[in-house]
This record gives sequence, C-alpha cells and structure tokens, in this order.
Amino acid sequence: MSTTVDGGSTTGTVSVTEDAAEQALSLLDGEGLDTDVAGLRLFVQQGGCAGLSYGMRFDDAPEEDDTIVEAHGLRVFVDPASEQYIAGSELDYESGLQAAGFDVTNPNVEAECGCGESFRT
Repeated sequence: MSTTVDGGSTTGTVSVTEDAAEQALSLLDGEGLDTDVAGLRLFVQQGGCAGLSYGMRFDDAPEEDDTIVEAHGLRVFVDPASEQYIAGSELDYESGLQAAGFDVTNPNVEAECGCGESFRT
C-alpha cells in the first residue's frame, strides 16, 4: 500500500523545491507522461567509491509499497529500501555556468567521495 506525504515541508521522506518540481514536470510533460499519475522516482543504489549513489528516472505510476511525495504538482516515488537512506533530504534543481541538474541535499550523509557522485551514511 502506497503512502502519500506532503513534499513541500521540511519533514517526511523528501522535500522538493519549487525549481526542482517545475523542471521535473517540464521533463515529464516532454516525455508525454500524465503528471497526475506518473512521477519522478528517486532511489539509492550500490555504487561509487563511497558505497552508495542516487538514481532518478521517470515512472508511469508508483509501486504498491512506495512512499509518494507530492510537492508543487510533482509526484516523487521512493521505495522503502531507499527511504531509509534519504529520509529528510531535499531535492533541488540548480543551473549555472558549469552545469545544471538535480541535486540531493541529504542530512544523513557521513562522507562523500571526492567527485560528489557517491556517499556513505
């Protein structure tokens, strides 16, 4: 059974900034996905020199046991295994001269690798 939480607050699984939501919604729309059902999946996977790394992809719908974070019109799906590593994190979108992309600020991180692509809790 899925659980839905408000992702605009600073409590819960993940909070989502307005910039991140706008960017993801634009990308979902560009893929032709129904934003009332589809969403952005945020997950943690084994890998990288520090042990864990973030992954993101679009999904047509949540899985049965996902937590669904709703913020600024965006639905973010988080599976139970990933939730333990990213609880309290913030998903943001940053753009600058060097690069643009989604960024996860995770208060549970104890160490990151030098390139910033992986972490350890």
